[in-house]
Amino acid sequence: MSVRVTWYSHACTLIEADGARLLVDPFITGNPLAPVKPDELEADYILVSHGHPDHLGDTVDIAKRTGATVISNFEIQSWLGKQGLENLHPQHIGGGFDYPWGRVKLTIAHHGSALPDESYGGNPCGFLFYIQGKKIYHACDTGLFYDMKLIGEEGIDLAILPIGDNFTMGPEDALRAVKLVEPRQVIPIHYDTFEAIKQDPAAWKERVEKETSSKAAVLKPGDGLDL
Repeated sequence: MSVRVTWYSHACTLIEADGARLLVDPFITGNPLAPVKPDELEADYILVSHGHPDHLGDTVDIAKRTGATVISNFEIQSWLGKQGLENLHPQHIGGGFDYPWGRVKLTIAHHGSALPDESYGGNPCGFLFYIQGKKIYHACDTGLFYDMKLIGEEGIDLAILPIGDNFTMGPEDALRAVKLVEPRQVIPIHYDTFEAIKQDPAAWKERVEKETSSKAAVLKPGDGLDL
């Protein structure tokens, strides 16, 4: 069975494999590029990289409706428990766990993580998925860091990298990230949602494929690819 990855704009990504639906950073409400409504999304697991509203997004409402298990750091788990969620699985940076569908490990990310009420959201993270024999690195919100090279040593089939600049890596640093990770494929994310992060993903794709051995897929919100 193939692994299906669908991008809903910004960092919101759905990974489907072996009957499981894994929804990452479901920022839909208030997202001008979102091609769906929150009540149209189904999930068995929701993964939250950090507490900012454009990543935590609609987690609470979707989890309450679907009964999805939410995976995030301990601090966000504590906050979500106070919002009435019960299906929670805390992890933390460098820690992995085996789920029925595969394994996920939390990676470092250089960013912030305040929650909507401005309480402490712990350290932000990315996600490294081991699923159906594929390895997917979702960097979420981060600046460039050299330890991406260590993540690349895992043999990454797909890297999902921000290119928007201003809040995260921009195109230049994201290109350097590709050179460190050396994924077979890469998807650019976290761009065009707001004026401050407008980018040209087609130009970035051209540079990736000219300067590295990775293939880049520029998706429209709601589009996906099979691994």
